[in-house]
Amino acid sequence: MEILKMKANDLEIIDYAVHILSEGGTIIYPTDTVYGLGVNLFDGYAVKKLYNIKKRNEYKPVSACFPSIKSVLMLVEGNKRNISILNKNLPGSFTFIMYKKRGLGFKFFDRSSNKIGVRVPKNKIAIELSKIFPITATSANKSSMETLSTPKKIVKQLDYDVDLAIDVGPLKPDKFSTVVDLTKKEPVILREGSGNLII
Repeated sequence: MEILKMKANDLEIIDYAVHILSEGGTIIYPTDTVYGLGVNLFDGYAVKKLYNIKKRNEYKPVSACFPSIKSVLMLVEGNKRNISILNKNLPGSFTFIMYKKRGLGFKFFDRSSNKIGVRVPKNKIAIELSKIFPITATSANKSSMETLSTPKKIVKQLDYDVDLAIDVGPLKPDKFSTVVDLTKKEPVILREGSGNLII
C-alpha cells in the first residue's frame, strides 16, 4: 500500500488512483468533510472488500460519491422538489437519501427500501476521482471505531488493507456531512453535520 502526499493540481495522482479503482482497488481520499474509503461502486467484489475492511454489516448501506447532480440523477429517482434541493445544496457537505432507479441491483443500498445515500462533495479531488464511475463515500474507519484525521493513522486502523491513501494533511475527524432523507413527504434531517440545508 502507498501513501502519497498531494497538492490540488497533481493530476498524475488522480489518474493513478482512478486506475487503482478501475482494477478493483481501494483508496483513502479527502472529501469536504472527513477522509473517505473509496471503491468503484459498480464493482461488486470491490464493494464486498470494502465491507470486509470496515467490518461493516453487509445489510448496512454505504453512500456514494458523484461528480455532479446530473450524474446522481442517472441512478436515482428525482422529482421536482428533490432536484431543486440538490441544486440549492450541492456541491456541499450533504448526504441525501433517495430512491434508486428500478433495475439497478447494487449491494450498497438498503435492500428493504431501495434507498441510496448520494454525495457531491465540495472537494476537487473527490470530484475528479468519481468522474468515470461513482465511488463509495463511507468514512475511512472501521465500523464503530474512531474517525481519524490523517491517512497515516487511518491506514494503521484499517490494518494497511488499502491500496492507496491520498494525503492532503489533517482533516477534522468530527466534521461530518449532514444526512437528509428525501424519500419522505418532507425532507427529514437524520444527522446534523456541517451542511446547513436550504429548502
